[in-house]
Amino acid sequence: MVRINAFFKSKLIKSMLIFILVFAVWIILAPGCLTFREADATAIKNFNKQGITLRVNKLTIGEKTLHYVETGNASLPTIVFVHGTPGSWNAFENYLKDTDLLKRFRLISIDRPGFGYSDFGNPLNLLQQSVIITPLFSHIKNGQPVYLVGHSLGGPMICRLAVDNPTLFAGLIILAGSLDPAAEKPEKWRPILFKTSLQYLIPGALRPSNVELWYLKKDLADLKPLLPQITCPVYILHGTKDMLVPFSNVAYMNKMFTHVANKETIVFDNENHFIPWTRFKEIKGLLLRL
Repeated sequence: MVRINAFFKSKLIKSMLIFILVFAVWIILAPGCLTFREADATAIKNFNKQGITLRVNKLTIGEKTLHYVETGNASLPTIVFVHGTPGSWNAFENYLKDTDLLKRFRLISIDRPGFGYSDFGNPLNLLQQSVIITPLFSHIKNGQPVYLVGHSLGGPMICRLAVDNPTLFAGLIILAGSLDPAAEKPEKWRPILFKTSLQYLIPGALRPSNVELWYLKKDLADLKPLLPQITCPVYILHGTKDMLVPFSNVAYMNKMFTHVANKETIVFDNENHFIPWTRFKEIKGLLLRL
């Protein structure tokens, strides 16, 4: 009996040591996992292989940094792509490489504040992000129209930008956008993760994503009475089988955009949340119609 107890005690100690070791390694490695970003040098090389020049830029706003990339002729009308959460500029890499789009537009994709190389890991609410992103449009101004494309959380982000800058944009393209505050679940478990030491268990970009998703419901409630102020054309694209951002957002947006110059809704039957990639052809077609 003594030998058996000693055997199990030895096994238990070994298991505990392995657990502690794995836990320690995870704490060290977690911040570098799932960052959803690509090194600038690697991205430039990738684009060069296809004969496309990728210009990498950083704009300093006070103590904040906005990292963004661009392709195409700087004298053309501009499309600015805004990713969801988590993510970075390269969510729209295929659009920045498309030869048809490059003939018509300068193409810019940003790292939203807290993601990519825009102060990675320091999340902000939509209004705070708008304050940081807005100076970009003065910096890239060329006298040509500017269109915004936003996917998922990028949808309310471009709406916030349009509200804060009512005369800047020629159109908004909202891809699977999460605009309806009623469709956002309370998810009261999120603060437990970012207000306690449990935050150190969350890998990479999922950490700032968790925080801004907690902000989102209030952000959308604050944005709701402002949406009728948007007057530029709005294009709403959504899949009926979107399990991350409910399709009910489409009806909400159609109800709230009451003063836009033009409104068009494109519904993708049996499509999921990832339409920027699964419906590239259709979205590209819309962009070429702008």
